[in-house]
Amino acid sequence: MSAPAVLAPWLQAQLQAVLAQRGHAVLLAGPSGLGQYELALALARAWLCERPGPQGACGECTSCHAIDVRTHADLCVLMPETLCLTLGWPLGESEQREIDEKKRKPSRFIRVEAARQAVAFTQTTSARGGQQVVMVYPADRLNIEAANTLLKTLEEPAPGVRFVLATEAAHQLLPTIRSRCQTVQLGWPGAEEGMAWLQAQGGLNAAAAFAWWHASGGRPDMALTLSRSGLTPEQWLKLPQSLARGDWSALAEHPPAAQLDVLQKLCHDLMARAAGAPSRFFPQEHLPPPPPWRVLALWSRELLLAARSVEHPYQPGLLQEAWAARAREALNAARR
Repeated sequence: MSAPAVLAPWLQAQLQAVLAQRGHAVLLAGPSGLGQYELALALARAWLCERPGPQGACGECTSCHAIDVRTHADLCVLMPETLCLTLGWPLGESEQREIDEKKRKPSRFIRVEAARQAVAFTQTTSARGGQQVVMVYPADRLNIEAANTLLKTLEEPAPGVRFVLATEAAHQLLPTIRSRCQTVQLGWPGAEEGMAWLQAQGGLNAAAAFAWWHASGGRPDMALTLSRSGLTPEQWLKLPQSLARGDWSALAEHPPAAQLDVLQKLCHDLMARAAGAPSRFFPQEHLPPPPPWRVLALWSRELLLAARSVEHPYQPGLLQEAWAARAREALNAARR
């Protein structure tokens, strides 16, 4: 069972605004870390709730409970299989069997077979005699064939069928998908509001909330993730100098994706400093002198290439050694 999360204040305000609108298809768009998934699920809950109010779902009816335990018959969740497994949404019997029998790995994209099942779902009668909802997240993980499969149903759904799509990369969606939805652009919370939320969610004091808020670049979800990463704010501040000395110990137990994210943040801040702009993730006084631009540009390209395969790294131990050595080399280039 998964208990419903309390929406962040800025998401609650946007939920109320969306609920006041009419339309059968909503696209929630914005940069990563704003809570698109949480808002999409809250919207689906409100649409299906037996006793909804201006604030959203009641959280107490049988419909809300069914969503909490991932068994609502009138909610179709369209996600990559990897994300379904992470978030606790059940796969279809045949898909689960194929994965259990190791015939294939879980897909990182929304497969056309899943899109066809969603279309078939919209053509059935509501199990509860109310609305039916299709939730698509991240919508940018629809491949072209899967997106085209949804188009006609998205444009002219059966009565009582509603769609909520959410994405952190709206520019990657087919224009035909975007044109069939009412787009809601999610906005960044203010620093004061975001840090207050971070203190409440993470049990942090004001100083720690301030440190993680700025370490995330003002991205609420990322700030919360960093606060639970096992690093202390003091360790975060010392990371640039530690990496320049070749000390990888603070990151050694973290997954490759998290390690790569730190390196990209550090490279970004050094490029900003080299260009005369303020840093975003690390305080400027904790950064080493910026290396020559050509060194930073090459390092940045290498990190972007590494990001393409970071979810399935080959020999993670050797990869960490290579990243640590490369970071040390790049960070000390200014001293040569």
